[in-house]
Amino acid sequence: MKAMKMFVVFFAAAAVLLSVCTDSAKAGDGVVRVGIVQLVENGAFADMREGFISRMRELGYSEDKMTFDYRNAQGDMSNLNSICQNVVDSNLDIIVTIATPPTQAMVNLEPKAPVFFIAVSNPIAAGVITDMERPDKNTTGASNAIPVDEMFKLAEKVTPKVKSFGLIYNAGEVNSVSTIKAAKEYMDRTGSYTYKEAVVTASSEVQQAAQSLAEDVDAIFIPNDSMLQSALTQVVAVANEAKIPTYGSSAVMVNTGAFATISIDDRTIGARVADMADRHLKGAAIEDIPAVVISDFVTLFNKPTADAIEVEIPADLLEKSVIVK
Repeated sequence: MKAMKMFVVFFAAAAVLLSVCTDSAKAGDGVVRVGIVQLVENGAFADMREGFISRMRELGYSEDKMTFDYRNAQGDMSNLNSICQNVVDSNLDIIVTIATPPTQAMVNLEPKAPVFFIAVSNPIAAGVITDMERPDKNTTGASNAIPVDEMFKLAEKVTPKVKSFGLIYNAGEVNSVSTIKAAKEYMDRTGSYTYKEAVVTASSEVQQAAQSLAEDVDAIFIPNDSMLQSALTQVVAVANEAKIPTYGSSAVMVNTGAFATISIDDRTIGARVADMADRHLKGAAIEDIPAVVISDFVTLFNKPTADAIEVEIPADLLEKSVIVK
């Protein structure tokens, strides 16, 4: 009996030792494990994700040195919350979130791994950090603030007959709300346009909202809204039929059919966040890596849409803009 007890004690000790050794091997295998989370798939988010991954590879994090665990909630908020919890429990080294909703969901869980966000338009208003210069909450990243004033100045030049805008947005996304707020403040301040709003809570409501607005306004403005980006083709179809321009907030919106935008390059913002992650991996504390606002803007026009709504793009803008054909 005594021999049996000694064997059990020895076996238990060996099991503990094996577990410790295994964990140590995992922690010391030299592989950086990165989780990437987004709410929905669209061209803009795909470019941001690929910009991040490509830049990490360029920085020397080859496949044997860094792995990526990509999660997409398919537009379902409850699914997003479950994914974020699963990612937190997965003992990853770095977490990357694309856009505002995944960043908010992840930061609220207070993961041990640092969170690097891509394309959160207003990080402070979203509650993911309180200081851009010295980030807290173990979180930092890059903001894709929308140049709203410049967008409407572009509209004044290219479509001078437009006197009213329709604003479609999802009140559940703080980035969308803040962009619409900035748009209304610009129009109220300058008196350049009147506007009418349509708030949607699901992608199934977008087409009807666009149809309602198209009857009363001269143009439509779409903010940086995950839900609306995924349903943009419906808005464009309605606007083109009414022969009114759709101004978007990202390059992918113009690639999808919106008439024009002034925006950042989506791959560029992903790459900038990769540089920030690299700084951390080389020893910098998160609070010493300031969150940044990307301001490398480019003007884009969609030529087929311009033809469909019978708008001529000024020659001087044709020369210095990206033209989607």
